[in-house]
Amino acid sequence: MTPPARQAAPLRADCIADSAGGLTFDVAAPGESGVAHLLLRSRDGDDEVGLPLAPAAEGRLRAALPSSVALPEGRWDAYAHLADDEPRRLVPGVTDLRSLAARTPGGLLGHVAVRIPYATRQGNLTVRSWLRAPHAEVADLRTDDTGLTVRGRLYGTQLAPGAHAELRVRAGTGADGTLRVGVGADRTEFRCDVDYGELAPGVWDLWLRPAGVGGPRVRVARLLDDVADKQPVFTFPAARVKTPAGPVEAVPYYTRDNDLSVSVTEPAA
Repeated sequence: MTPPARQAAPLRADCIADSAGGLTFDVAAPGESGVAHLLLRSRDGDDEVGLPLAPAAEGRLRAALPSSVALPEGRWDAYAHLADDEPRRLVPGVTDLRSLAARTPGGLLGHVAVRIPYATRQGNLTVRSWLRAPHAEVADLRTDDTGLTVRGRLYGTQLAPGAHAELRVRAGTGADGTLRVGVGADRTEFRCDVDYGELAPGVWDLWLRPAGVGGPRVRVARLLDDVADKQPVFTFPAARVKTPAGPVEAVPYYTRDNDLSVSVTEPAA
């Protein structure tokens, strides 16, 4: 009986983020000297981005993903393709993302690009990418027994007269509905107050309308830090409030894509 073939040991990649939003990958690959690439493969399709891996130190290969290289929004699994071998999945080594926490994009390009490497549940290396044009970033979020206050900054455009926020019921989570919310605005800084008492049961997604009704709708999100998945990290208390239709429980949360929403449910009997 032929023994099963031994799987090659996973390759480990250290990741460093720079203040411009670029990433550098250092792959531990002793003895490798041929042509090599770091591959980023989209989970949402067949797209693939190849980055040359060049010798950086003894036993290490380096690839750079500068902020100027477009990486469409989504999750990108990381592989190393060494010489003629099959691409091998990478696992994360040392990750230094300190510069992301202090990053303030200029927004001069009309968009904000964010890339955060993270470890999957299986222990593999994946890069979460966002590309928003324009982008409404949550800077501060506070809750009390009656509602929610959001302070943020708009990138890629400015707030015009008539700017406002909208809460929209996500399809399939409750009755159709849109609630317009006034904003305090100063060029790119905004503030809005959400009254839970005006929300019926459903999941309400928060949007910003920087140019008013006739302009674009911009999803409000928190992207500019080093946390790839905000949902288990940033948690908020639920509040029970009275509405014209009866009592509800409301709680804000970040979605799987780090967008800001409010979940409203009928209290348990």
